[in-house]
Amino acid sequence: MRIPRSLKTLLAVCVVATAAAGLNNPAHAGRSCVEYKPDAVTVQKALTLALHTREALEASGAQIALVGRVGRDMSKQGLRYSHMAFALRDHPKGRWHLSHMLNQCATAESSLYDEGLGNFFLDDVFEFESIVVVPTQALQARLLAVANGTLPLQLHQKSYSLIAHPYSARHQNSNQWVLEQIAAALAPQGAVTNRAQAQQVLRERGFLPSEIRIAPFERIGARLFAANVYFNDHSNDEMQAGLYQAVTVESVIRFLEQSRDAIAQTQVVKLP
Repeated sequence: MRIPRSLKTLLAVCVVATAAAGLNNPAHAGRSCVEYKPDAVTVQKALTLALHTREALEASGAQIALVGRVGRDMSKQGLRYSHMAFALRDHPKGRWHLSHMLNQCATAESSLYDEGLGNFFLDDVFEFESIVVVPTQALQARLLAVANGTLPLQLHQKSYSLIAHPYSARHQNSNQWVLEQIAAALAPQGAVTNRAQAQQVLRERGFLPSEIRIAPFERIGARLFAANVYFNDHSNDEMQAGLYQAVTVESVIRFLEQSRDAIAQTQVVKLP
């Protein structure tokens, strides 16, 4: 009996990721913190995107890569992707599991998570598209050394802010946690043991953050109604201009692109 292609896709993804576990996950990043129940079409699309992303990872030959998703509409900020994670080929929990930092909904705190690709794309994506960034083999080796040690925990700041300043250790956003591990991997072995040292590496290597535009009335509303947005790590100049420096997926990719021998390939994966 010939199995239809659509069913093959769904079955293949179910092998590599358990979708149901992600439906009630209260931790989120790069998305609106709104409870929702995905319908069957949304689930199928998310799982299909997970399969295609996995195929891209497999074809790359990478041991570790970066995966970004479109979790919210950020077009007004000139941005496409909202959240980034590390994808590890031989993760202890399964092939191509993701490690990333997520904000607990309605709180100002974050935690670190490991999950499959299916769960990653079921987390209320805005559009069914991902970006896969494969570092060079040399950088992969360094990133794996970081991932397999204690630095991911050492570089994690529990206090979460969506627009955390890239050169402050007071708060942290999800993409910043990824970037600071990259900084540790680019530095001489053992040179980075804390966030301040990681940020110094970023300064020396010319990291350029994105600028997020937030009008004064929006800033007031954010503080009144959002527990995960802080402005106390930003300068008066930023507040007056309404432009706040922050680490985004685009700024992480841009930093890697300008770093010598850092990226081997980049691929956008989207559903037709």
